[in-house]
Amino acid sequence: MKENKQKKANDNSLDRLTPREIVAELDKYIVGQKNAKRAVAVALRNRMRRLKISDEMREDITPKNILMIGPTGVGKTEIARRLAKLTNSPFIKVEATKYTEVGYVGRDVESMIRDLMASGVQMVRQEMQKTVTAEAEKRVEDMLLDLLLHEGKKPKEKKQPTPMVRPMGTFSIPTDGNSGSSLMGTAIQIGIPANTRSAEKNEDQDDEKAHNEEKQRESVPNPTREKFRTMLREGRLEGRLVEVTVSQAPQFPAFEMMGANMEDLESSLSGIAGFFGGGKKKKEVPVSRAREILINEESEKLIDRDRVNDEARARVEGTGIVFIDEMDKIAVKNDRGSGPDVSREGVQRDILPIVEGATVNTKWGPVNTDHILFIAAGAFNLAKPSDLIPELQGRFPLRVELDSLGKDDFLRILTEPKNALTKQYVELLGTEDVEIEFTPEAIDRLADLAAEVNSRLENIGARRLHTIMEALLEELSFEAPDISPAKVPITVDYVDEKLKDLVKDQDLGRYIL
Repeated sequence: MKENKQKKANDNSLDRLTPREIVAELDKYIVGQKNAKRAVAVALRNRMRRLKISDEMREDITPKNILMIGPTGVGKTEIARRLAKLTNSPFIKVEATKYTEVGYVGRDVESMIRDLMASGVQMVRQEMQKTVTAEAEKRVEDMLLDLLLHEGKKPKEKKQPTPMVRPMGTFSIPTDGNSGSSLMGTAIQIGIPANTRSAEKNEDQDDEKAHNEEKQRESVPNPTREKFRTMLREGRLEGRLVEVTVSQAPQFPAFEMMGANMEDLESSLSGIAGFFGGGKKKKEVPVSRAREILINEESEKLIDRDRVNDEARARVEGTGIVFIDEMDKIAVKNDRGSGPDVSREGVQRDILPIVEGATVNTKWGPVNTDHILFIAAGAFNLAKPSDLIPELQGRFPLRVELDSLGKDDFLRILTEPKNALTKQYVELLGTEDVEIEFTPEAIDRLADLAAEVNSRLENIGARRLHTIMEALLEELSFEAPDISPAKVPITVDYVDEKLKDLVKDQDLGRYIL
């Protein structure tokens, strides 16, 4: 059943994309790196192929995780991010350096799966909200008319019970019998106030009675109401203020815990928050803003949360992508055996079962990682991939080396992609009624400068273009509101004039990263 959901959710987006078409789509945004693009395209196509074979064989086919090796700024992250957008797959980018070994202060590696699941839930929720937008807008129109005309009996505001959180004392759990180390924690008791059920039952009966009276009233034609409805649809009441009641999450008292998984604690408290239902707050806002607030609330009521969770979990387990950056920073060289490197190797050991396939508990239910695609990346200029523990190396069978970028690559980056830097700045300054036009010679000069600076200083790849473009257009961006409308050609002379200090001074770090 789960696999059928995965297949239904992803066939439409994956089946139409051949590996050649995937590479062609990536070419629109990323210059070069042919080998890396081909590797991710094949990995993605294999996921679609897996969904089409028999159930018995399907379970044994696991994704071939990818290790990208290359200097910073060459497109490692962008390839993975664009790949996820192409397939409408849940995607999360994490840094390996922010995780710590179990028992140390920091985030545990399972949190990357919880973050991925949160991304999947948000994606599915937005898709389902679009399917109920028409019904939500219809309901909100009537609600706005009630607010504008002050019709109907105002619903009795429910008094939400206040949760009681009481510390019960501290405790310690031994982590290693030999070393004597232990985890410290605080036990808490969360109480539910008594005598709330009967009050809620009476309030629900009152609400049902008021709802029935409102339905009888709406059945009688009201000329004034219909006149306001017409004005509302024509947008003539957008600026009028109305009072709306919005939901608020309940606030729990602040307390501290040591040595505990804070994500699990948050999940538990969020479940209790759902029981209490949150608080209410009245706000006076224009009709235009009230419509947004009410549509969001009504859309949430119309969608099935269980269905959202099930669909998101199926999508995460079937097509989720986790991009682990800075993988080289947790690699341990063979000549080191103490200090912080012990924790680095511990992080590798903790990542290993997640990549191999494990079940991670989240507040949306357990998530199996057997078929999640992991893409790791790192510069590996100080460490080597062989410095990773052998078990983890084996879980990334596909290794792709990305090429450093030179002048020709920078020239293509400035002109070819759909979101090329030159096009971005043309659009940005166009909002100020300042038209700029880059000549081919100027673009060639910018590419040459980027390559020169990278060769003299630290090679940061395509990110160098951002700093050079900012230095080039800094003065124009500052003065744009004062000189508009204007047309400014960006020529070789303009580039040399604005970046002359950059060209002359050998200490380029004074002017640019």
